[in-house]
Amino acid sequence: MPEQQIPKRDGAEPERLPSASDQAEDAQPSPETSRAEAESEAPEKAAQTRIAQLEDGWRRAAAELDNLRKRCARDLVWARQQERAKTATGWLPVVDNLERALEHALSDPEQIIEGVRAVHQQALSVLAGLGFPRREDTGKPFDPALHEAIGTTTDEKLTPGTVARVVRPGYGPDEEILRPAAVVVATRSD
Repeated sequence: MPEQQIPKRDGAEPERLPSASDQAEDAQPSPETSRAEAESEAPEKAAQTRIAQLEDGWRRAAAELDNLRKRCARDLVWARQQERAKTATGWLPVVDNLERALEHALSDPEQIIEGVRAVHQQALSVLAGLGFPRREDTGKPFDPALHEAIGTTTDEKLTPGTVARVVRPGYGPDEEILRPAAVVVATRSD
């Protein structure tokens, strides 16, 4: 829109009437004012953006942790089931042989005894295969971590403090005892 001029009066410059663009400029704040407002809003907006990012990261981390917890629980249940199945599978031949021995219980006693001994050896093999072999502790020094003393005996042939007799055998290696051996320990004769 062209500027409108007012005719000169008394030698003074003509006044100019404000145009629509001038009125729009007057409605907007000056560049200094808008810059100051923008600068005061910028840190607040940046802070809100950062808060939103941190909250999103926190929620994602919490969800990942929950998923990991659930996955570990499922894996633990699965591993337990697998170990139970492995153990039961190892014992099935022992059960089968015991059933066969019971079927022939009325036949020749010598064969029954021989069969029961074979089943016993098979059961010991299963335990050893599971990592818990039978311990042979007779004559070894008494160790309360490996043995359970249930009595003492005095015998001049035995070294004091050694296992004189095993009443109930122990199973497992020294690092992981399944059951300690119940033993009679040799002592000095006074």
